[in-house]
Amino acid sequence: MQTAPDLPIVEPKSTGVISQYRIEILSGLTVALALVPEAVAFAFVAGVHPLVGLYAAFIVGLITAVFGGRPGMISGATGALAVVMVSLVAIHGVQYLFATVVLMGILQILAGVFKLGKFIRLVPHPVMLGFVNGLAIVIFLAQLGQFKIEDALGNQSWMTGLPLFLTVGLVILTMFIIWAGPKMIRSVPAPLLGILAVSLLVIFFNIDVPRVGDLASIKGGLPTFAIPEVPFTLETLWIILPFSLILAAIGLIESLLTLNLVAEMTETHGGTSRECAAQGAANLVTGFFGGMGGCAMIGQSMINIKSGGRMRLSGISAALFLLCFILWASSLIEQIPIAALVGVMFMVVIGTFAWSSLTILHRVPRHDAFVIILVTIVTVYSDLAVAVVVGVIVSALVFAWRASKRVTVNTQMTDKDHKIYNLGGPLFFGSIANFQEMFSPKDDPDDVVIDFANSRVW
Repeated sequence: MQTAPDLPIVEPKSTGVISQYRIEILSGLTVALALVPEAVAFAFVAGVHPLVGLYAAFIVGLITAVFGGRPGMISGATGALAVVMVSLVAIHGVQYLFATVVLMGILQILAGVFKLGKFIRLVPHPVMLGFVNGLAIVIFLAQLGQFKIEDALGNQSWMTGLPLFLTVGLVILTMFIIWAGPKMIRSVPAPLLGILAVSLLVIFFNIDVPRVGDLASIKGGLPTFAIPEVPFTLETLWIILPFSLILAAIGLIESLLTLNLVAEMTETHGGTSRECAAQGAANLVTGFFGGMGGCAMIGQSMINIKSGGRMRLSGISAALFLLCFILWASSLIEQIPIAALVGVMFMVVIGTFAWSSLTILHRVPRHDAFVIILVTIVTVYSDLAVAVVVGVIVSALVFAWRASKRVTVNTQMTDKDHKIYNLGGPLFFGSIANFQEMFSPKDDPDDVVIDFANSRVW
């Protein structure tokens, strides 16, 4: 899978450890700036306070950066999990969400202990292509909400007139800086350069466009430890268990697929079981510190990789910068125009979408092309977990059908009373019908030999 040429990957230079540390820290700062509106938006989706999303982004991001199976990967509060949490929070309240996240973490730790992460290798490449294409479209569609304004009654409508032109102009300017910046300034990650340049422009000229502070205040204190205030009964367990299972599955699938994608882009390997355990530990801790839980974030991971982040330092610094924003720098961060962050995410969309999949659709087998399109559509209109499961099932059925056609039988008569059937290909549930059609018992002699030397019975 190829990355888009207009969002170049910054490769770490061999100019020394200090230079690489600088790249990692600046990359972490870029990621932290992009995390703020995402965490706030996903908290709103789940129906919880913005700080619940920000605390999750900090805690999950820090723990997975330190202990995860893939250095350079970024984790935090995600939309895929938020949409599952909505009904739980609406019916039972936020304390039940915290208990659910704790149980979700335990289940993910068990997945790591029993090494269930290795089963991600069963996801075929067409499903991976559909996954990244679908997520790119989802990220793109999520940014369109920033082009809406809300009136005094809470009704939303699309921007028009001057506000729309200003916002679109700043988005395009940010994208242009990210594209052209590395050609002139290589010491600062291009996304960070775009955010800083457009933010200074908006603040200096006092341009009236939506800013981060218009979403919500991000000012808060340190997250504090608290046991979820829920009854410790079997009834509570039956309430939270279904949500925990779904959240744990979605979180691991998205995290492991993101791990594979990052590993492919950086030509390195990642530890799937270690990532499962790290995600579980992060969510277990998050539930006790008032966070909404999380998993790997493909958008922010792409920002980090494109900015040159390859070590654990980038993820750690992103989490610590985010905490600093919450504690001390909220007033500054709230001045950043939303348009600058939208421009960064649009460039992430361009870099994430597997454009090569469009050119190979007519060259690959039809069933592979179908799987790519199917997974993309299901990812956009349903969720990631469903899309991946559907893609794997369809791919497995296609494989079984094609394998069932590979059964062959050659016959030979040693004499008029002896007949040999030489069987080839796999014999399993899908090939039984074809296998039976190749024999003619009524016409066979009494002495029949079926030779399985070139076949396997599954």
